[in-house]
Amino acid sequence: MLRVVEPEIIDQLPPDHPDVIRSRRDLKVINFLMGNERWITRKIAEFPSARNKGVLEIGAGEGTLLDRLAKKYPDIPLTACDLAPRPPGLQGQIKWDQRDVFESLSSSPGGILAANLFLHHFEYEELERFRPHMEKFDVICINEPYRTQQTLMDAKFMLPFVGRATKHDMIVSIKAGFLPGELPERLGLDSSRWKLSEETSWRGGLRVLACRA
Repeated sequence: MLRVVEPEIIDQLPPDHPDVIRSRRDLKVINFLMGNERWITRKIAEFPSARNKGVLEIGAGEGTLLDRLAKKYPDIPLTACDLAPRPPGLQGQIKWDQRDVFESLSSSPGGILAANLFLHHFEYEELERFRPHMEKFDVICINEPYRTQQTLMDAKFMLPFVGRATKHDMIVSIKAGFLPGELPERLGLDSSRWKLSEETSWRGGLRVLACRA
């Protein structure tokens, strides 16, 4: 299936718009069903030395992943990058960086990079802008939509249960998702310098783990 990147509704609305608020709620359910944050949390647990340097999540949304990590690892640096304002109630340990993602990456000290349902917003050429920033991290954990007709068919079963914006954005996200091999190539994660693993889940996710070879 050809990859197509189109604008998502919630990216064009203010953070306090009712459609955005509903979509954030929907996304929490989708993340739970896909097991995305649980997978990232498990992988972060496997790399204590990289973890202690800090975790940066790009496209952090509501900050639920880092909130989970803050409770588990109260002494490590945690940074969330998102253009939306800091959500209320987050653990004080979490630094909220509201700058452009490339500005945030340029000032990161490294450690672990997490991206959950974020990179599909970028065209292939834009993804290559991430390459120099990848070099400062020891571990990279990525969850993105698995771009197949089966994932589209499965998503349609959820349409009656989600809000107006999510109905549109969920399909757009899958069409902008990835197949195995695409993300490592575009992000410059060369197998001579990185130990790479990719897996797909029956829930429609593509997971990429990269650590220093």
